[in-house]
Amino acid sequence: MQVRRSLAAVLSVGSLLLATACAGDDLSNNKASDGTSSSGSADKGTVHISGQNFPEAALVAAMYDELLTNAGYDTDVKLVDTRDVYMQSFPGDVDVAPEYVGGILDFLNTTKNGADAKPITTSDAQESIDAGQDLLKKQGITLLDPSEATDTNAFFVSKDYADSEGVSTLSDLKGKSVVLAAAPDCEGRPDCEGGLSDTYGIDVTKVLPLGYASDQTYQSVINGESQLGETSTTDGTLEQQGLVLLDDDKKIQPAQNLVPAVSSDFLDEHPDVADTLNGLMAALTTEKLTELNGRVAVDREKPETVAHDFLTEAGLV
Repeated sequence: MQVRRSLAAVLSVGSLLLATACAGDDLSNNKASDGTSSSGSADKGTVHISGQNFPEAALVAAMYDELLTNAGYDTDVKLVDTRDVYMQSFPGDVDVAPEYVGGILDFLNTTKNGADAKPITTSDAQESIDAGQDLLKKQGITLLDPSEATDTNAFFVSKDYADSEGVSTLSDLKGKSVVLAAAPDCEGRPDCEGGLSDTYGIDVTKVLPLGYASDQTYQSVINGESQLGETSTTDGTLEQQGLVLLDDDKKIQPAQNLVPAVSSDFLDEHPDVADTLNGLMAALTTEKLTELNGRVAVDREKPETVAHDFLTEAGLV
């Protein structure tokens, strides 16, 4: 799960996303200069937080950082390129990770049962979590309360194309021939080209591997090279670029609600972490997450600044 979040006249979106959260970024060294994220006394020991290094994950990790610091923990936050990197030491060197329900469960399922394993996730978050309990238990990970805020894969067209073809849902593309700009692994996936072809009956004539929510993907659709592009439901950059999301009305996307993933052993020793992070999950909505992503990706604000503003507004700090 990725970003989510025209910029072509200022900076390429792709460059902006990378600049916002670099590989191995240590957010614990990037707290607000006024000390707002360090108001708690670090008397509960260290909590090691990891996650992926795209802007939304950096934003949510910054929220975890400030909340847990205020709760009395010494936080160590390191973001890495991909999920499989931090999952190699989670649990162990990693105690907590901002996650997505479908993302972590699908990862555990294919890791344990092979790439062709039958999917266990659905469009319902709790149903997916229940189905993945055995995998989570074997891994030693507990998923806390999933948030209402969700960030699934999504597909967009240009506003001109939507108006001229009269499309607002993916079902409206049934029988139409389109070129799809998407992530390199999109072809054949049930939540990407496979689902568009098999479930929606869209004639995907070609998949251009230009990237997930990348500047190249945006520009391909804007320039008419592609009719359809892949992004996320919380992409805060689309409107400014004259792009619109199509509704996944047949729900080919698994639930990707934000959810804290915590080492079960760490949680047993520090049960207060659950209340701290569950409060954040209850406060977030998809609409708010999209707005916050826009501040990071479009307005180029620092994730920790945007995180602090939200936590203050929500009364969490």
